[in-house]
Amino acid sequence: MSRQWNALGVSHRFIKQQLPRGGIAIDATAGNGGDTLMLCETVGADGRVLAMDIQAQAVENTKKLLEDAGWSGIAQVVLDSHANLERYAQPESADCVVFNFGWLPGGDHNIFTRKESSLEAIEKGLRCLKPGGIMSLCVYYGRNNGYEERDAILEYVRGLDHRQFTVMVVDFANRINDPPIPIFIVKEG
Repeated sequence: MSRQWNALGVSHRFIKQQLPRGGIAIDATAGNGGDTLMLCETVGADGRVLAMDIQAQAVENTKKLLEDAGWSGIAQVVLDSHANLERYAQPESADCVVFNFGWLPGGDHNIFTRKESSLEAIEKGLRCLKPGGIMSLCVYYGRNNGYEERDAILEYVRGLDHRQFTVMVVDFANRINDPPIPIFIVKEG
């Protein structure tokens, strides 16, 4: 399977095409920092990136990756839940908000996102988006976190007002097992 045609590759292509240089981006589930690094590279030296994660190891991994790549000057990395996003970002301030739901790659699969905090975080993230801003959600499911979060997220995004948001759900129709689901939301402006 080509990396450019997996959930992460498709998400990164979408973000890079939409996120402006000098923009403001939020990685609400920093994980090991891959998305945070991509956001820093995309917004460039005049942009700003907020990254957050509930796991201390994820925050440390992200800080180290950004420092090694020379991007720590434009990024703020905090140890906190994505459900507390509005503590760090104002309404209509972000050009892009990114989520990866599931578990930390290479981490403890017994620690994973949960539908209650994830739905709250998506709602807050939508409020933080500027008109014309984008949100990317990659939903990893199965294993220990099952399908409850996936189903709740899909129900939520499909219920968003079509006059305020455009929602696209990518279905890897011929992938086996539980392929991640990329979801893209554009806030109408």
